[in-house]
Amino acid sequence: MTEIDYYDIVREKLNVEPLRVPKHEKTIELLKVLWDEDVIKVLSYFPAIGKGGTSVKELIEKSGLEKNFIRTALKKAVDKKTIVKEGRAYGLAPLLPGIFEAYFIARQDTEENLNKAAKIFRYIFKHFPEFKPNFINPDFGLFRPLLPIGKDQKNLIEINEAVNSETQVLTYELVEDLINNNNEFAVIPCQCRYVGELSGEPCEVASADMGCFCAGRSAIAMVDAGIGRRLNKEEAIEYLKKTEKAGLVHCSSNSKGGEHLMFICNCCGCHCGALNPVKQGYKTVVPSNYTPVVDEKTCVQCKVCVKKCPMETISFNEEENKVIINLDYCIGCGVCATNCAKNAIKMNKTKNEIPPEKNKVGGKVFMRHLSDLLI
Repeated sequence: MTEIDYYDIVREKLNVEPLRVPKHEKTIELLKVLWDEDVIKVLSYFPAIGKGGTSVKELIEKSGLEKNFIRTALKKAVDKKTIVKEGRAYGLAPLLPGIFEAYFIARQDTEENLNKAAKIFRYIFKHFPEFKPNFINPDFGLFRPLLPIGKDQKNLIEINEAVNSETQVLTYELVEDLINNNNEFAVIPCQCRYVGELSGEPCEVASADMGCFCAGRSAIAMVDAGIGRRLNKEEAIEYLKKTEKAGLVHCSSNSKGGEHLMFICNCCGCHCGALNPVKQGYKTVVPSNYTPVVDEKTCVQCKVCVKKCPMETISFNEEENKVIINLDYCIGCGVCATNCAKNAIKMNKTKNEIPPEKNKVGGKVFMRHLSDLLI
């Protein structure tokens, strides 16, 4: 009789376009860290992501397992924030992003398991192309950068005359919009840099404590759940400026709806699970409508922009004694411009691509998946 591979059954159910969980020794190793044999057996009777939830009664009927066995297994998974519980219904959530963030925010597993999971995720981020099919559709834009708050728009942004004359700087293009439209703010640790720290490969740009930024009702929920650190408006502005000076990118959902007003990741180019794939040929982060332009007359060749660029697209040509920006790989984040002391770099609006109204995976926006797991 063939032994049932419960881990592979659940792995298949975690696939929800454009996100996938490839069949690979590392992903199976990861699932075994997240869920022991009792838990995975119960989860194998769950509906796939996007197909609704299930109850204890339904699980008993489908599996034939004892009620106490099922309840104990479900409690383990809920406590570790690796499945969703809404009332009496339970459900699966995407692995990455989704379970990844919730699991490491909650930190309710053993130290041994947290370290094991961290090393596996770190491996995944560094070797995206090795996993077939990929963890995400290579052409799917999950995030987009928001321009920094650190300088006045007149010192940072220019509108290219070639762009439609009616084009203006739009609210969904600026991180400032989060500040202007909300009064409640919170910070939660960066899970990408946290797994680096657990893996013995800490980020040299910023610590995990300089993490993600929530606004509005998502900030209130994170603080009430004991997950986020509350900030007032003045503290929020100073916090965002601090992340920009460190060289972090404000990555928001690739949408123009309310999502971008609720949550942003402050991403480094070395550990980020969204920016790293871009360096490996994926389109997980959609470039902004802006491209940096260097004023050679104003530039003093300090090379700060070369050091700060998270995508490593800026270099200094010693022969020509000038800064060179490779626009083929630039995401238009504005980190170079906001860190230029001489205002020698402007962010020039060269296009007017409009993101979708909402960016959903499995019928939900990312912040909904995360809040379902955590709260």
